[in-house]
Amino acid sequence: MPHYDVASWNHALERHVASYFGTHSISQERWPLGPVERRIPGFFVYKVGPGPRFSGWTFLTAGCWGATAEAGHGLEFVLSTNADDLRHVEVLTMLAYYHAGPPDQRLDLGHTVPIGEAWTPGSACEYELIGLPYAYGPDLEVCAWLNGHIQVLAVQPITTAEREFKVEHGAEALEDRLEEAAVEFANPMRRSAV
Repeated sequence: MPHYDVASWNHALERHVASYFGTHSISQERWPLGPVERRIPGFFVYKVGPGPRFSGWTFLTAGCWGATAEAGHGLEFVLSTNADDLRHVEVLTMLAYYHAGPPDQRLDLGHTVPIGEAWTPGSACEYELIGLPYAYGPDLEVCAWLNGHIQVLAVQPITTAEREFKVEHGAEALEDRLEEAAVEFANPMRRSAV
């Protein structure tokens, strides 16, 4: 687990993203609409291009930790996709706004949240499952520094049927089903595993 000799979460996260993704292109993107700035001042999303660490596009929130951390622990969220599209910045901005609301809205492993519409036009995925970032391995999951740590959790878009399966059988059973079906989470047009 990397440990950064810095005093603030934002400097630690910036170093973590740069260190983990190395030669990938990295930019900071903002969704221009909506009230996210009221809950998460300075919020943006890292957009990481394809490269040796991940062959698709990676979008990672920056600001959730600063708005919601308790006792030095907080979360950021990563979304994997097969295309560069501003829609992914919008989806993560909506998720971050929800997460930074009242404390009973805090997201964690196994939680699901509705997107409110299709992930992308034509996609059957209308919910997001919060899970471990298996596509990136444990090196991306934890970012530690002098005053705390960030856990990076994956945003895995799922279908309504998959969400209903999770409600009935639990998050672990759904994750097993998704793994058995070799679901490609980066593909918005994937078929449902249930």
